[in-house]
Amino acid sequence: ERAQEQYDEEEARKLQKKIAKNEFGFDDFLNQLQQIKKMGSMKDLMGMIPGAGKMLKDVEIDDDAFKPIEAIIHSMTPEERSKPSVINASRKKRIGKGSGTSVQQVNQLLKQFSQMSKMMKMMQGGGGRKMMQMMKGMK
Repeated sequence: ERAQEQYDEEEARKLQKKIAKNEFGFDDFLNQLQQIKKMGSMKDLMGMIPGAGKMLKDVEIDDDAFKPIEAIIHSMTPEERSKPSVINASRKKRIGKGSGTSVQQVNQLLKQFSQMSKMMKMMQGGGGRKMMQMMKGMK
């Protein structure tokens, strides 16, 4: 148990360094997805968020929702996983074919990943305050 906690802390530190250096890639993302899946079903996880449990009691959350994402990432080369910027149109087509998804789904994942990376970068080094101010301004 204690060894697992130390391992988790070490992994969190490594992840923070990668985010700070803008080196967070799809392998890291995949790793995070697997950590989430180990914690239980999506419905159980959402139930841990105060207030979310009541809102989602009748909503069916599909635990297979991650499968297309995982398939897309597994269809990427190691270079594409570490540097998503190299993924061009022909690579997207190949990734889509390899993962049994469409180019649109690959594009959507790349876009979401890019947005998430920017957000994570902002959260580093006091950027969280800026983001909160931005979000208040969006109301």
